[in-house]
Amino acid sequence: MGKLVLGSNSPRRKQLLEEAGYHFDLIKYDFDENIPAGLTPIESAEHLARDKNKSYRNHLENEILITADTIVVVEEKMMGKPENEKHACEMLKVLSGKSHHVISGVSISDHQKNYTFSDVTHVTFDLLADQEINYYIQKFSPFDKAGAYGIQDWIGLIKINRIEGSYFNVMGLPTHQVYNVLKDKFKITPY
Repeated sequence: MGKLVLGSNSPRRKQLLEEAGYHFDLIKYDFDENIPAGLTPIESAEHLARDKNKSYRNHLENEILITADTIVVVEEKMMGKPENEKHACEMLKVLSGKSHHVISGVSISDHQKNYTFSDVTHVTFDLLADQEINYYIQKFSPFDKAGAYGIQDWIGLIKINRIEGSYFNVMGLPTHQVYNVLKDKFKITPY
């Protein structure tokens, strides 16, 4: 059994994997998140997770590596992370009063095999007032979050009225699927 490594700049993915009971090393590298044209949202999330995995794998040997990427899809438009405050405000205005999908792609590999998969969660927002959007952006700086929001933040507490699917997927890591792949394919459990 190899050592477990999380390749991620996301503090939420690190938190979720720790809370699931795993012991792992964390490595961080900047990664250019370009999506080729013509991919569906699920294919896009899986493509980004797989490409991150390949990039991080270059720095490893026999470790078992987990990488992931999350995108938000509303009205057939994919949203990644906002570029700045104005972009975050625009994203939240688009999400206001609507339902959207959060898709997390995950790629888990060792030096011989790779398993890439995704999870989809349906999220519905109440209407967001401009003052609420501005408060949220100023107080919580959601610039490292797909769709410019965190379900675990203030905006999720007061404005998300329904989710269908995994809450943890919306945070960035479908922990139930990660657990099953690590247990079944790599024989790694937290116990």
